[in-house]
Amino acid sequence: MEKLTGLKKIKTAVFISGKGSNLKNIIRFSKIKKSPISINVIISNTNKARGLNFANQSKISKKIFDYKNVNFAENQILKFLKKKKIKFICLAGFMKILSKGFIKKFDGKIINIHPSLLPKYKGLDTHNRAIKNKEKFAGCTVHYVTAKLDSGKIILQKKIKITSKDNPKTLAKKVLKQEHKLYPAAIKKIFY
Repeated sequence: MEKLTGLKKIKTAVFISGKGSNLKNIIRFSKIKKSPISINVIISNTNKARGLNFANQSKISKKIFDYKNVNFAENQILKFLKKKKIKFICLAGFMKILSKGFIKKFDGKIINIHPSLLPKYKGLDTHNRAIKNKEKFAGCTVHYVTAKLDSGKIILQKKIKITSKDNPKTLAKKVLKQEHKLYPAAIKKIFY
């Protein structure tokens, strides 16, 4: 990833599928002067993603792609990103797995946040699995996206203690709070 020079911010797309709390946080971060990125596009695979409201509130261009045919959807997304001159992608609760071909086109320029201390608990249901296995710690990881699920090079991690009072819901809340700090810190680490 090239380091940032001058004041030109990197044109970024954020991919979401859900309520978009990380998206909201990244938008806020992108607006500060020292942020290396600008959010130019928000992409979703569903018009039911509540996070799309943040696109409206922030007057950011948004586009929904139908994933019935993955190849077609990804080709449309790539054309759209090229047209918008997007150079960097942040996945923030995007519930589709990107193909090897798509990832190759954005080589090393796609990052994701995952609610576990990778390489532990890849995929879904991370908090429940961590509690069931009597883990002492949970956390979140920002990593580069590769063709293997949640397996790319780790950029930053944040560890938090699991208490005896925690259940998957309370743990998810605690981890999400850390995600909101970790994602901007990881973006800064990449570009500065």
